[in-house]
Amino acid sequence: MRVILQHLHLWLGLFFAGLLLVSCLTGAALVFYTEIDDTLVSELRAVPSDAHPRSWQNVCDAFQSDHFERKGAWRIEVTGKGGPIPIRYYDPVETRSELFAPLMLWLDPRDYRTIRSAFWGEYPTTWNYKLHWQLLAAGTGATVMGLAGITMLLLLTRGLVALWPRRGFVRDAVRRKPNAAPVRRLYDIHKLTAIGSVIVLFALIQTGVMLVLPHITRPVLQKASPLYASPPMEVAAETGPGLSFDGLVARAKARFPDGRLAWIETPGGPGAPVRIALAQPSEPSRRFPRTIVWLDPYSGSIFATRDGRREAGADIVLNCLHPIHSGEAFGPIGRLLALLSGIAGALLAISGVWRWIVRARRVAPSG
Repeated sequence: MRVILQHLHLWLGLFFAGLLLVSCLTGAALVFYTEIDDTLVSELRAVPSDAHPRSWQNVCDAFQSDHFERKGAWRIEVTGKGGPIPIRYYDPVETRSELFAPLMLWLDPRDYRTIRSAFWGEYPTTWNYKLHWQLLAAGTGATVMGLAGITMLLLLTRGLVALWPRRGFVRDAVRRKPNAAPVRRLYDIHKLTAIGSVIVLFALIQTGVMLVLPHITRPVLQKASPLYASPPMEVAAETGPGLSFDGLVARAKARFPDGRLAWIETPGGPGAPVRIALAQPSEPSRRFPRTIVWLDPYSGSIFATRDGRREAGADIVLNCLHPIHSGEAFGPIGRLLALLSGIAGALLAISGVWRWIVRARRVAPSG
């Protein structure tokens, strides 16, 4: 059995090495991808970091005036810091054949002018995200990445079993042989990298598999406990100009005083509510919180709320997947660990293949 597992580890590793290398390197780059994007684009760098919008209603008026032909919901991201305001439109006709490719806008908060416009996946940082998530191949690529993640979990598990010392002495497992031959040095690099990163890698890969295969993850979790479902909501007939978005945000924040504004979503059509997302202190994600308030855009009355601090069962698991996978759940240290673990995963792929090449050359017949 030990020999069979060894061969399985070898051939699975060789077969998936390139895919695992791509996954780990792109994942490492994504840990700080919003910061990288802000740095790469001169138009975004030109906006002062202390610039804030005077009114969210003015922000909405600006992009809706520029894109009056685009009906449906827009989402304004409130980053919690100054600088450009990211906005996305999820249903552009130009990219409806894509799995995910919203129109992305960035507004200058000083004059509400659009300073950048692009479709998600067509500029460097989101192209990298698309490669990491779906190999630039939509649903098929996402499925392949999920299978690659499962393979990586099997490889890590088998590697740990093989490294576990038969006599039970941990120092034998972590010992590095000095002045060893190249093939042994590569083995030590492979082994020590795996031991040093295995816990974080397991967490990142497992959450990644669950995120990339939602059609499997959600039904399985649903069987364990019911998942949250938004209640049906319908706005009554228009009764006037309605409240400003600033007033609606104020009402949402009054409902959850500890929450920090994260997203403002405009109505998706006639009869649809305004959706305000707030990040409460104990939620795992500041960027994608689960505290939500749905409001009537005309009367300002609250249709329904979702408290991200009172999630239960399977919803807790779903809500933690993205922040754990990105490291956000554990703050700056968590993001740094996610970055280093991505590099470690790439080193595992490289050292494993390199060792196999060295060994193959040693046993190859001469002449």
